[in-house]
Amino acid sequence: MGRKKIKMLKEEIGLVKGVTASYDGSTFSMKGPKGEASKIIRSKMATITIEGGKVIIAGKKFTKREKTEIGSITAHIKNLQRGVTEGHIYRLKICSGHFPMNVSLSKGEIVIKNFLGEKFPRVLKIKQGANVKIDGQEIIVEGTSKETCGHVAADIEKLTSVSGRDLRVFQDGIYITEKDGKMIK
Repeated sequence: MGRKKIKMLKEEIGLVKGVTASYDGSTFSMKGPKGEASKIIRSKMATITIEGGKVIIAGKKFTKREKTEIGSITAHIKNLQRGVTEGHIYRLKICSGHFPMNVSLSKGEIVIKNFLGEKFPRVLKIKQGANVKIDGQEIIVEGTSKETCGHVAADIEKLTSVSGRDLRVFQDGIYITEKDGKMIK
């Protein structure tokens, strides 16, 4: 069975007031009130142009695979625009039931002391482009790039992973509770 061809596919994304965009053939960049963000976007099937306050993604004779590629490019550009206008926020909760865990920031690193009674601290270097704040029992990761914020939040959660113990009893750790506005159950 052959694939159905779509004659012409065209997606338009309107730029918000105060946002500027540029594309040099491989890197798509945006600047806005919250800062700037960029993403490497390469596509042989689609053409990306910026005209009159709109980003136009177009192509001819696309199959279903190429249509999904255009959908992915559109999602990336919308995430970039949201990042430079509103920002992306991830929230994590510090849970310590057995030992009082001490979480602090110093010189671009997160330091976790006394995790499950360990003598040596666990240290994570924060990636550039993400801002981390500690507010009581909550860690807030925010920035203009959704991918960078997600990676930093996942790295923090992974830093306190427990192995070799019964996870029903030892529930200590740092866990993601909100992913960019979506609550985790």
